Parts: sequence; C-alpha cells; structure tokens
Amino acid sequence: MTEPTATQPMRVLFLCTHNSSRSQMAEGLLRARGGAAYEVFSAGTQPRVVHPLAIKAMGELGIDISGHRAKSMDEFRALPPMDLVVTVCDEAAEICPYFPNARHQVHWGFPDPSKVEGSEEERLAAFRHIRDLIAVRINQFLGLSPAHSLEQLYAAAKAQEEPV
Repeated sequence: MTEPTATQPMRVLFLCTHNSSRSQMAEGLLRARGGAAYEVFSAGTQPRVVHPLAIKAMGELGIDISGHRAKSMDEFRALPPMDLVVTVCDEAAEICPYFPNARHQVHWGFPDPSKVEGSEEERLAAFRHIRDLIAVRINQFLGLSPAHSLEQLYAAAKAQEEPV
C-alpha cells in the first residue's frame, strides 16, 4: 500500500458511537482546516442522527455540517483503506479496537456533550466546549504534519492519543 501523495489525499475516518456529535464535529473541522490534503469521513458503531446542537456549534465557526448524515462504520469496511482512523469516544474505542482495513488507528477521547442536561444554552455550551477541544486536537495534528507524510501524521496523532 502506498501512502498519500500531494495528488492523493490522506483518508481519515472519525469514529464514535452514534456519529451524531463528536465525530461529526471532528469531520467538519478537519475538512475545513485540512483542505484538499485530506479526504475526511465520520461514522458510528450505532448511528443515529446528527445532533442539532452540533450543527449549531459548528455553524458558529462558519462550518456547515447541516448536510451531514450519521453513517454506520459498516459503510466503510468495503471501501479503499483508511490511512488513519481516530476514535473520539471511549465506547467506540472499546467496540472497535481495530478498524478493518485501516492503516493506522488512534484514540482521542472526548466526553459526550449530548449527555449534558439543562437549558438549551447550557447544553449548547457543552457542545461548544467539546467542539473547541476537538479543534485544539485538529490544529495540533495539522501543525505537527507540515510534510504530510503518513508516518509523521500517524506519529503526531499517536502522541496525542488518550489511553482507553
């Protein structure tokens, strides 16, 4: 297998349980900030629908994920290999410790903002907080990979990995 080149983008899949919040926000952020160097996807082990507060929180950054849909990880098993799979919730990391056909896999754990109770403003604040934590990780990931070498990208992602 060859690694991505300037004409072949790095394929990244963000994996979570419901593909409704964290993985959707991560997909939107990397798409927006990584540009054509990345082909970005998200999926869930038990997909539901994209959470409206995730859409709203991302819209505040000028990133529109309203057209996203929740997808099952099964949709990606038969597709070309993913260069990097990033689990963004502990449950997905436990259910899928190894994603089939992935060249590399790491775990960046984030709390589930959809579990926060309270007023809509309090719940939106939780989504903003998680969005911002994911943005920091994405920015670190992009900042550590100027040469876009798959091995450098994997090393950068692995260095940021959270223990499961």
